[in-house]
Amino acid sequence: MDRSALRKQGAAVRARLGLAPSALGRAIGFDAYLDEAVYGSIWERGVLSLEERMLCTLAALCALGRSEELPPMIEAALETELEPRAVVEVFVQSGLYGGWGAAELAITHTERLLEARGLRVAPDPTRDESLETLSAKGRSFLEALHGERGTQGYASPDNPVTGELYGLATQYGYGELWLRPGLDRRERLFCALAAFTVLGLETQLRKFSLSALRVGFRREEIVEVLVQTAPYGGFPRALNALAVFGEASAARTAPARRGS
Repeated sequence: MDRSALRKQGAAVRARLGLAPSALGRAIGFDAYLDEAVYGSIWERGVLSLEERMLCTLAALCALGRSEELPPMIEAALETELEPRAVVEVFVQSGLYGGWGAAELAITHTERLLEARGLRVAPDPTRDESLETLSAKGRSFLEALHGERGTQGYASPDNPVTGELYGLATQYGYGELWLRPGLDRRERLFCALAAFTVLGLETQLRKFSLSALRVGFRREEIVEVLVQTAPYGGFPRALNALAVFGEASAARTAPARRGS
């Protein structure tokens, strides 16, 4: 495909998302560049659906706290017919990695845009499970997702320093957040991998990318999640993430040497 075709393809994607180009962007050719390099070359790469790429994009923008970029992308998500609850849950999941303030702001933007469309998200019932139950559920989910990696490094139950915080992560992250309605485990992994990439969290990216492979992701799907973040978190961080994943997945499949 030549550059003209890429620009045309990208303009069609942008129109489908409802993302209007700016007058100045058109005048200086920046919007044509975005149509070609972002919407035509990245959003249309295949492997992931448009909706899945939107999940990754929303997670990246939320984790980075991009409050000005979020409203039009939330509108675009609704144009792709993502359920309002799914949009909100992307931000809840991303808040675990980028901070709850960023998630709260993104949810506030979503609420305002939903009200303008006459849409709403049904309220959840009050959660009253005991902390012991949350811990048990968290440990069970953690094991199902990470296997033996779930108790290594900062996640080790014997670590006297990180254990001061990781217990809360087990309870409220794995025991509740990952099990909330609105997104399934696969979709929440999209959000986690995208957030880790744009935040430069290579330790977590390595761990979760291997876990994604463990629970059935294809290698090319993970690659596409990382590529999708490049226009939003920057190409260097996406390239670093791809390198981390490439090394981790190669080590995972490398045959053991004799005598090791």
